This record gives sequence, C-alpha cells and structure tokens, in this order.
Amino acid sequence: MRNPSRPPLSSEAQAVLNATGLSRRTLMRGLLAGGGLVASGGALAACGTKPAKKTESEKAACVGTDTSATEKKLNFSNWPLYIDVDANDDKKRPTLDAFTTKTGIAVTYTEDINDNNEFFGKVRNQLQACQSIDRDLMVMTDWMASRVVGLGWVQPFDNTKIPNFTKNVLATLRNRPWDKDMTHAAPWQSGLTGIAYNGKVAKEVRTIDELLTRSDLKGKIAVLSEMRDTVGLVLLSMGKDPANVTDAEFDAAIEKLKKAVDSGQIRKFTGNDYKEDLAKGDLAACIAWSGDVIQLAAEEGSQVRFVTPEEGLILWSDNMLIPAPATHKANAEQLIDYYYDPAVAAQVAASVNYICPVQGAQDAMTKIDPDLATNPLIFPDSATLAKSHAFRALTEEEDKKYAAKFEAVSGA
Repeated sequence: MRNPSRPPLSSEAQAVLNATGLSRRTLMRGLLAGGGLVASGGALAACGTKPAKKTESEKAACVGTDTSATEKKLNFSNWPLYIDVDANDDKKRPTLDAFTTKTGIAVTYTEDINDNNEFFGKVRNQLQACQSIDRDLMVMTDWMASRVVGLGWVQPFDNTKIPNFTKNVLATLRNRPWDKDMTHAAPWQSGLTGIAYNGKVAKEVRTIDELLTRSDLKGKIAVLSEMRDTVGLVLLSMGKDPANVTDAEFDAAIEKLKKAVDSGQIRKFTGNDYKEDLAKGDLAACIAWSGDVIQLAAEEGSQVRFVTPEEGLILWSDNMLIPAPATHKANAEQLIDYYYDPAVAAQVAASVNYICPVQGAQDAMTKIDPDLATNPLIFPDSATLAKSHAFRALTEEEDKKYAAKFEAVSGA
C-alpha cells in the first residue's frame, strides 16, 4: 500500500492561501504546530541595519564551544510537514526516534521555520552579534542558505565526521557555487520546477514557449508567484542560464512574461491553488512543483502529468546548516550523517514525496514502496538531473530589485 503523503491543509489555511496567493512551499511550511499562519517576514528581514559579512578572524571568534561530548542533545529547527511521521501517531517521527536509540542523542525537533525571510528576520540580529539562537541545526532554501553562508554565520562541517554525506549526496548537489567545498550545507530535500498539464483539457505542453504562446492555452495557464521558479524557467527558454543571470537577461525575461500577461495568455500567478484548478481542468497547464504533481497524478482517473521542459528544469534544495553559535556541532554532524544513510533517507522520501538527495535511497525504497522507487519525480534519472538548473545566489540588494520587477508584472 502506498505510504500516505502530507495531510491536507485545514480549511482556514486553504482560505488564507487562496486569498493571498502564497506558494505551497511558503504556506505548507507556514503552519505552526497549532495550525496558525505566521505573516510573511519580508518586512522583518528588511528591518535593521544591513547584515555584515564576517571576516575570517570574526568567524573564528563567533564559533560556539562544542559541548557534544558531555551533552547528548540537539536542537533541530525545520519546516512543518517535512519529515516522516508514524501512521498511527503524527507526533511520533520514526527516524528521529531511531537516531536517538542509536546514538543516545536526544533531539528537540521544532517545526518553527515558516518562511525564509521571516526566519532570517528572527535570527539575524543574534547571528550577526555572535549570540546563541538556541539551535544546532536549521533548514533553509538554497538562496537563503547561500546568503547566511556568505555572511559567515554558519559553522563549517568536519567532513571526516560525515562520511555518508560526502559519499552519498547526489552529484548534482555537489560543489555548488556558494558551497564549493561542501562544508556548510547538506541538502535535506530537493524538488523540481517544470510544467504540468491536464490531459483531459489539453495536449502535452513541451516547452515554456508553448506554455506562453500556444493559442489553445490562452487564458488557461498559470505561472508561479515564486520569482526564482518562474523567471528561472523563462530564462532557460531564452537560452540563458539562471545560475549566471545578468540584470539585462533578467529584464528580458520579465519583458517576455509581461508580453504573455498583456496578451491574456497567463490567467494568473499562483501559489498552491494551481493544484485544485489544474485537477478540475479550470487550468489547462501551468508551471508546477514536482511534489505537487505526484499527489495529483496519484488520484483516481487523473490525467495530470509533469513535463520536463525541453529547455530544462529548475532544481532547488532545502539545506541543513549549523549556526555559528551552536554548541552541539558534533551531535549535529552525527544527525546529518545519519540522514544520508540510504535506508533512512528512503523512509523520509516515502513520506514527504520530494526529491531524495541521497544516492542509494532508490534501492532502499523498493523495500518500502516499489511504486515510489520508480517515480521519476522522487528519483529523477541522470538525464533529468542533467537538465536541471539552479537560480544563482542573489545579494540582498539584487533580491529586492529583482523581486520588485517581478511583482510589477505579477501584480503581487
């Protein structure tokens, strides 16, 4: 029997999502344990002084004293609904319980990262001042992870202590430009952004150009309100690499999007609400996330399909980081290494349905759920991964500038 995926959103949360157009990745992770939604933290991140990049000597002075040898504990902050849970008790997390049994390290697991900007705004003053944030591990998306790494606000790993990570991390996630030596960020889960279409109301859509220009799709498509996903794919359709985008290339991509908006080709910029519209056929096609399409395609009678655009995909990851003031580094490294055991990684992937970043987990998945082991949206083949691209890290100033241009087109 197929393992259950994430539980559905509450009616209150769905109403907020529909009203605001927040993305699934923002909203699903923006639900606190009690079910409340935290407001976007963009304003928080913009408050205060500009973050200061630490010098090498300042980095060394800011590293917390590791007490792992005498304190068998660990504080781990993650996004909600992003780890395996017991089928009969959603408060139990089997892989974490097994880690504690194996190592004796007690893990305080908190689902308190609700949005990259909001979390950054919450911890930036302490990290800049070398003060504790009471966390030994935190999980942040590539673009924000690259920012805190660049600022010098995280501790480097001792790679001799995490052999599973250095051996098993996917080739496409190695030696990323902002972490070339693989000593600061370990991917927790990854995902793909591509095209989805409903075969009941549209023929297959193979390219972003088709999506933005095909006459039979006019007024029946949506693109994502996440700038890096939508603009990243448009850049690829123009033969440009999002990993090296210039201001002029970004502006050209925005102009291409604006043309599709002005012509009426794009009905709307969406967050998670594209799922329901696509499933019903109200949308014929859209830019979509791989994890969402897995769930839609699994529904009885569904003809929703995910397509790898001929130009390529956007690949993103959420990463485990050790904050500079953390005092249980060795314990955190044990946990990182544990989750890069293929058998453990497969357990998590079976629950969360995103791309597993661990080589060998696909074989391990055959013992859990053979259907998931052959799902290309959880275990993409080498050809798919070779067509995957990441949006380059932006400075805070670039982020604000690009976001403003995108919002002028999207109407956010």
